[in-house]
Amino acid sequence: MENVIEIKNLTKDYGDGNGIFDINLQIRKGEMMGFVGTNGSGKTTTIRCIMGFIKPTSGGAYVYGKEAWEHSSEYIKEIGYVAGEIGFPDLPSGTSFLKSQAEFLGRKDLSYANEVIKKLQLDPRANLKRMSKGMKQKTALVAALMNDANILILDEPTTGLDPLMRIEFLDIIKEEHRKGKTIFMSSHMFNEVEETCDRVALIDKGKIVEVVEMNDIRNRPIKDFKVEFNNQSDYEKFKKLRYKIIRDQKQYNQVTVALKNEEIGKLFADLKKFDVKFISEVKYTLEKHFREVLKSRKEGKDVQ
Repeated sequence: MENVIEIKNLTKDYGDGNGIFDINLQIRKGEMMGFVGTNGSGKTTTIRCIMGFIKPTSGGAYVYGKEAWEHSSEYIKEIGYVAGEIGFPDLPSGTSFLKSQAEFLGRKDLSYANEVIKKLQLDPRANLKRMSKGMKQKTALVAALMNDANILILDEPTTGLDPLMRIEFLDIIKEEHRKGKTIFMSSHMFNEVEETCDRVALIDKGKIVEVVEMNDIRNRPIKDFKVEFNNQSDYEKFKKLRYKIIRDQKQYNQVTVALKNEEIGKLFADLKKFDVKFISEVKYTLEKHFREVLKSRKEGKDVQ
């Protein structure tokens, strides 16, 4: 696939260990890439480099093969962008801002913008300065989507949205993805990117730690099951069956076992011999995966 966005050895060093360091990342045409990390990990700095807003210390970000710092003006109108920190110009209302944005983009047909306004339940006639954080976020989202751009770059786009509007927005983004848009979305909420993205990159302390295919997380060949027994005797007997126990809670007569998909049938057959209180699958999530990755890195550093 064609890489629409390429980040090559990108470094922006603010000093004292702050910034981003030697980042390499490719985002394919039509792909939705998630970008997760804690606050201060480097998500916004990376995105600002892609947009050409800040000059890298070394390396570069490229969109359609054009280096961002020197050539972003050549592609900026082809990107729908939501900033992590929203700042509006001195205009009286959301409507006047969206109209000025449409003029800048050369957009005369505002039917899609009106559709998004309706879905997000936004009243754009409100005074920009007096808007709540959620209303400002909705206005910024409409501005980003109204041009029907082929690339969407979204920095924490659900900040300030209530749970119902967050769901509505994610549905809109899924639809944009289905249209073939290339989407790069940062978030500190794992469930958002887990639900929507093809791949997800984890950034920690300014460095890319790992990039995962979401299909590998969703279709993991190993499953974890939590089993609790009604009596200690069965709990002890089960432990002798040599299943891989990854968590043992003796006080509850409970174990969590990890097994391959083809072993699940055997587990259920074996459990028929015991007095089982309950059994449940422990879902393997993106958050759990990344926490394990960070834990392994930390332990590796400690060993060194």
